Amino acid sequence: MASSSSSSAHLSFLAGSISPFSSERIGLVPHRVEFRLAKSRFRCSGGQSGFFTRLGRLIKEKAKSDVEKIFSGFSKTRENLAVIDELLLFWNLAETDRVLDELEEALLVSDFGPKITVRIVERLRDDIMSGKLKSGSEIKDALKGSVLEMLAKKNSKSELQMGFRKPAVIMIVGVNGGGKTTSLGKLAHRLKKEGTKVLMAAGDTFRAAASDQLEIWAERTGCEIVVADGEKAKAATVLSKAVKRGKEEGYDVVLCDTSGRLHTNYSLMEELIACKKAVGKVVSGAPNEILLVLDGNTGLNMLPQAREFNEIVGITGLILTKLDGSARGGCVVSVVEELGIPVKFIGVGEAVEDLQPFDAEAFVNAIFS
Repeated sequence: MASSSSSSAHLSFLAGSISPFSSERIGLVPHRVEFRLAKSRFRCSGGQSGFFTRLGRLIKEKAKSDVEKIFSGFSKTRENLAVIDELLLFWNLAETDRVLDELEEALLVSDFGPKITVRIVERLRDDIMSGKLKSGSEIKDALKGSVLEMLAKKNSKSELQMGFRKPAVIMIVGVNGGGKTTSLGKLAHRLKKEGTKVLMAAGDTFRAAASDQLEIWAERTGCEIVVADGEKAKAATVLSKAVKRGKEEGYDVVLCDTSGRLHTNYSLMEELIACKKAVGKVVSGAPNEILLVLDGNTGLNMLPQAREFNEIVGITGLILTKLDGSARGGCVVSVVEELGIPVKFIGVGEAVEDLQPFDAEAFVNAIFS
């Protein structure tokens, strides 16, 4: 009976209805010894799980209220796709083939990719010919619905998955110049705003200025940082040291920077495996997330990079940067559909607040206004 009641209290706390130490909870467990056992188990798993679950949801909810940033960030892609509104404004059945051909071209120019574009257009054609779609506005709604359906199906885990114990460990990986260190700094800022205790790890031991850059971000966001002890320090050693400190000093999250590397440089790619193993030895199950940073300006060219990184180290999520300067926003749909890896964040500007949690509905509304 005590065990059943304890589980009930655990679920109630995760739902936010009672505190872990409230009189309601104490009243549920009649024996003092049983209460202590339940409490101990609760603190090492349920309490921390609840913290990370609420943190992920809070970040997501705040993003929904900041849709203006996403809308303005995709202005160039939206301009590319504005021709669709013109095509559908005076649409009639006799011009279906011409309109769909031009719609297909607009999607390709915005980097939706051939496979996805053909699938969308043929589905629209079938629905038009069967009489399901009878006006331009209905066609546009169906177009938006198709894109949203693709994203929803394969982007279901867009919230950060930070496990059940502290510290959660997040590794940031990618090629040179993609915006890894900047993305890490902006992510730290967002986590700190929600009251999270964040530790940074300067694991980019190849680029001379990388550690200095991350130290600036640490100062800017009010985070502590672990850096290499000497010039020849290995990245795995730095990350291991940081995670140990995070564990000993009660940090909530450890953000690990890594060296930029071409996906074709296999010796450097193998270093990522060593980094992953090193943090896993300190905290079981770490890293909780391995986020690949991809430059949105590269469009569909990001796919080979993503495939290679995923094959070597196992990517759990994507950060797509510099989308505000790109008219190729359709690559977001392509990378999710082709790889099945969720987009966690998108970069839609240079300001510290411009790393936005990805929201599929807000994205679709932003590119098809």
